[in-house]
Amino acid sequence: MRIVFVAAPLQGHLLPLIPLAAACHEAGHEVILASGNFVGKHSPPEVRGLRTADIGASFSLPRAALRAALRHPGTARAEMRGVAGHGFVGELFGRANLALVDPLMALAERERPDLIVFEPLSEAGAIVAGRLAVPSVLQENTLWSAAELFHAVTTSSSLRDVDIPAPELTIGVIPPSLRPMDAGAVPMRPVPYSGGGTVPDWLLAPSDRPRVLVSRSTLKGPNDGDPGPAIIAAAEQVDAEFVLVRPATTRGLPPNVRAVDRVPLNELLPHAAAFIHHSGAGSVLGGLAAGVPQLATPGAGDRKHNAEMLARRGAGLAVAAKSITPADLRRLLTDSSLRAAAQEVAAEIAAMPAPDSLVPALEKLVSS
Repeated sequence: MRIVFVAAPLQGHLLPLIPLAAACHEAGHEVILASGNFVGKHSPPEVRGLRTADIGASFSLPRAALRAALRHPGTARAEMRGVAGHGFVGELFGRANLALVDPLMALAERERPDLIVFEPLSEAGAIVAGRLAVPSVLQENTLWSAAELFHAVTTSSSLRDVDIPAPELTIGVIPPSLRPMDAGAVPMRPVPYSGGGTVPDWLLAPSDRPRVLVSRSTLKGPNDGDPGPAIIAAAEQVDAEFVLVRPATTRGLPPNVRAVDRVPLNELLPHAAAFIHHSGAGSVLGGLAAGVPQLATPGAGDRKHNAEMLARRGAGLAVAAKSITPADLRRLLTDSSLRAAAQEVAAEIAAMPAPDSLVPALEKLVSS
């Protein structure tokens, strides 16, 4: 069968879909990733050899955000503090998805897919599946409920009058101790994938001190929670080696801080002593899958929710980017309860069904 996987043209939306897409491809099915930004400075360097289609030429998240903020200023301010819930994200991606529908429909008319898999903020996939009368699958890729996000987007002011059929199947990826799975969803292991990259030789060698990976968002914006500056300021007081991935600056690095360009974090995290990041859902799940203690910086959008969920589970610390202290870093490295909780969640994730086990369920949707 031919399957189109649809994601908003943003790395954090596309990359979580690739393990299932690759499993379908390896099972003999034709797979197309419909998203965007496949070329350029901030694109994933590789997508497991899968065929891609750029549907994002007219997609502009900043433009959609500005228009949504002008229409809903109070909700926009709450979004910057990370306390808007689903209100602003529904309006934002309701508007943003309008730019994806026509190019995705044109792709679908050429390719005639048997099935469309879409992520919770790419309802263009559900719209096009409805127009083609083919089944659709909603794949969760955030720590928020996929069903709740689907409802928020489809009932937004931009899409509430559009015919958007519900998906025939929802796939949930959140380990049960973090939150309950959506009713009726089928579970799938969240397999970390960060888009490839080359690992420097020195990063493959063991370190004589605990090695801490430090990452930041691929999107620059207000309250984006970049922990880099605070780590640079505090690192010399901590007995560890800090590796800044894609840092905003490499000026003034202490002796125990090193910088690298894009690297496959999913390959490095199992060997790290800790992980510090901006609270993106992919980062949280990647750290949990590796069983690594995390320090996550709350911020705009879902990042406050993600950081607090991690901290409630006891598998990490939630600390504002500008407030990170040497004491926080030492606790991250020495608090055995953080590592124990992280490893408990890692065991939960490992026990969840692998992506290839979901392929028969997708095949059944097409054959029924």
